[in-house]
Amino acid sequence: MYDEEDLAEIRESREEWEEETLDPTLDAYGERKDRFATVSNLEIDRLYDPTDVADLDYEEDLGNPGEFPYTRGPYPTMYRGRTWTMRQFAGFGSAEDTNERFHYLIEEGQTGLSTAFDMPSLMGIDSDDPMALGEVGKEGVAVDTLRDMEILFDGIDIGEVSTSFTINPSAPVIYAMYLALADQQGVPREEVRGTLQNDMLKEFIAQKEWVIPPEPSLDIVTDTIEFATQETPKFNPVSISGYHIREAGSTAVQELAFTLADGFAYVEDCRERGMDTDEFAPQLSFFFNSHNSIFEEVAKFRAARRIYARVMDEWYDAENEDSKKLKFHTQTAGQSLTAQQPLNNIVRVTIQALAGVFGGSQSLHTNSYDEALALPSEEAVRVALRTQQIIAEESGAADSVDPLAGSFMVESLTDEVEEEAMEYIESIKEMGDGSVRDGVLTGIEEGFFHREIQEASYEYQERVEDEEEVVVGVNEYVSDEDTSPEVLKVDEEVAEHQRERLESVKEERDDDAVEAALDDLREAVENDENVMPYIVTAVKAYATMGEIMDVFEAEHGGYREKIGLA
Repeated sequence: MYDEEDLAEIRESREEWEEETLDPTLDAYGERKDRFATVSNLEIDRLYDPTDVADLDYEEDLGNPGEFPYTRGPYPTMYRGRTWTMRQFAGFGSAEDTNERFHYLIEEGQTGLSTAFDMPSLMGIDSDDPMALGEVGKEGVAVDTLRDMEILFDGIDIGEVSTSFTINPSAPVIYAMYLALADQQGVPREEVRGTLQNDMLKEFIAQKEWVIPPEPSLDIVTDTIEFATQETPKFNPVSISGYHIREAGSTAVQELAFTLADGFAYVEDCRERGMDTDEFAPQLSFFFNSHNSIFEEVAKFRAARRIYARVMDEWYDAENEDSKKLKFHTQTAGQSLTAQQPLNNIVRVTIQALAGVFGGSQSLHTNSYDEALALPSEEAVRVALRTQQIIAEESGAADSVDPLAGSFMVESLTDEVEEEAMEYIESIKEMGDGSVRDGVLTGIEEGFFHREIQEASYEYQERVEDEEEVVVGVNEYVSDEDTSPEVLKVDEEVAEHQRERLESVKEERDDDAVEAALDDLREAVENDENVMPYIVTAVKAYATMGEIMDVFEAEHGGYREKIGLA
């Protein structure tokens, strides 16, 4: 972007400035810290100038918004055309409780629904299972059968709303229930919009919710992708998630690299099944964390789009431009929220949300200030949603496409994050002898990802404890005053009510139809058929979550019990 003569003059000017202006100031006053770094410990230089981006090629590395390599965004007008989808994660207690919260959020101006499930639902067991004791409805909504899904979306036209489902091992069952509900409401499947998290590779790397081993789990994810391309072309069957990798303690670079590697693993698995890249890639979506270091996060998002576009083009023969566009949801960093002085979290969330907007996110969730203490209260949820609305309507952050482009610091960090992330991706590919898919599976089996994240997490915690990393209200600016807000608590009667409804469904349903549907599903699993059509049939017969997931676990010899999860 600059010729050598210009760069030489800039370097000379920089040296003069350092000698004549900077050094006397440093001698007299010094600086606040010996070293400045991001949350991920990437060192931040004192000053950035054109010499830091001397190798940047505008056309090759940036381009224009909506054009390859999409560094500046997947769409030409970005938020000038329409703002990001505003989602607030919602789910607690019974389907009735969460349905009420859904309606509240829609009335307050939320533009997309995002569903949290309780631990039994996440692990594919029913509310009356002994393992569910004490967990029903506690960290999300309890969903056992299609009846619960019907109540959850009562009064909501799913043809008019986009819904996200944060669930993984049992994701195909929730997807099937949503399709069954669409069929009931008369919504054509090709019009159903939403996103299923359904990222099992991330579970084995970070979040640790699983029912069957990695390879068969991957097979089922591919089943959902294949089914979605045929039945629900506007629905994203997988949201490849770096969020939980970051929450587990990774750096921003690790989050980006491991997430993209998982995405490429799914691409390879679909291609191995005989699908063309352009057949399924436009329906892939991603999910990233947004932490406190605003410029590092913006750089991460921009580098993500650039890496993805180039790899999809060069490694996987993508020809359709939509196959090269990385589209993603962002959630502010839950790990950064503090139980101490919880109102401080409003400021943290605002900074993190701004990073998501400056980075070009397609969808955004802002955490509520009380989430370090309990499920979000209505007041806290409203403040979190208003944060997004103020950014969109009052701040000007959404008025220009990629407004931080050209910043010497942001462009330099984007290059640095891209380079380090690609080093990780290439090393994972080497672990798989040229296959990212096999490299990810090998990395899971050999504990590679766990070690990398553990080391990063330990290093960060050391910096917090040594007060190199300031956490306001925790290790600096501490107050003895009790600042805890009132928190939302799930009534213990929810579990009993849920078990009664489940018993009622079992009494009213056609047991012969349920058993026939489950038998067909078992046969499909044994014959390596795509399981999605059979799961849809089973949920329409009101088979339970646990009954369906037991079919898969039985095929793999009680995997949960073998590894101590049952």
